[in-house]
Amino acid sequence: MKEAFLYEKLDGKAVHCCLCSHHCKIDNQKFGFCGVRENIDGILYTHAYGNVVSAQIDPIEKKPLYHFLPGSSSFSIATFGCNFRCGFCQNWEISQQSFKDGAHLGEDEFSPGDIVEEALRNGCKSISYTYTEPTIFFEYAYETAKIAKEKGLSNVFVSNGYMTKECINMIQPYLDAANVDLKFFNEAAYKKNCAGSLRPVLDSIRLMKESGIWVELTTLVIPGENDSEEDLSGIARFIAGVDKNMPWHISRFHPDYKFTGYGPTPEITLKKALAIGLQAGLNFVYVGNVSGWGNDTYCPACKKRLVKREYFNISEYNIKINRCVYCQEELPGRFN
Repeated sequence: MKEAFLYEKLDGKAVHCCLCSHHCKIDNQKFGFCGVRENIDGILYTHAYGNVVSAQIDPIEKKPLYHFLPGSSSFSIATFGCNFRCGFCQNWEISQQSFKDGAHLGEDEFSPGDIVEEALRNGCKSISYTYTEPTIFFEYAYETAKIAKEKGLSNVFVSNGYMTKECINMIQPYLDAANVDLKFFNEAAYKKNCAGSLRPVLDSIRLMKESGIWVELTTLVIPGENDSEEDLSGIARFIAGVDKNMPWHISRFHPDYKFTGYGPTPEITLKKALAIGLQAGLNFVYVGNVSGWGNDTYCPACKKRLVKREYFNISEYNIKINRCVYCQEELPGRFN
């Protein structure tokens, strides 16, 4: 275990965790909502430090990030735990595990330096903190990101956005990009489906953008839950109000975990969402988990195709030094 960041001591050996927007008040010998951070005699500890449950090399497009180092590989890591309880989680086998309930990974640990060395050895351009919520293993991610930055690697969070302002400000010097899940656009849906709240997610997106972190958003479109025109239009208008160049990834739902009674998202619904995003003025709207359409990047000025993608592979690339090769329009993001 390692002493946690971002907490304050209270009376009676209780602590206040300031890492995520649950703001847990944790009594002595108790865990926070995440099941990862434990109060032991008035000191908050994390159980996640060095305990990697998943590590693999992914295309950066899998995060998904389409405007950040396209075509590159990202060394991707995760530990147990999450601060949400999404019944549709596709990584629920690891995200819903809890150290509070006895989750244990064995004796092997990987230091931040070990992770960076593996990323470099495998020719990766970045490290992604993903699969589960990186906020939950923040201390590990933070110290890994610092070393990665020194070695010329970029750092990526794939996050639900439920971190505090203090958390974002602390990681900002080392965090280059983030994909944030904007799951719903009303408080009741966040509370029912995630045990969270909408407002902190919106605040995190704005703050990341203002802090110079490259941000892309993903919405998993679930039939009957967030696929109404009202919900999708609300999300699209919000993104347009922050930055019309912020990419929005509309992702097709497949039944999983506690949502096995739902059907996959119809393609007609995804096309409706795509149209709503474009009508709101967004320049880059993508559709994920489908084949044959929705993944290519077009120049917002001359409308010519700049990047053709087949699943996570790039088969056509017409960008040079962040500019369209046809009309020289500058493209937002960080391109090779």
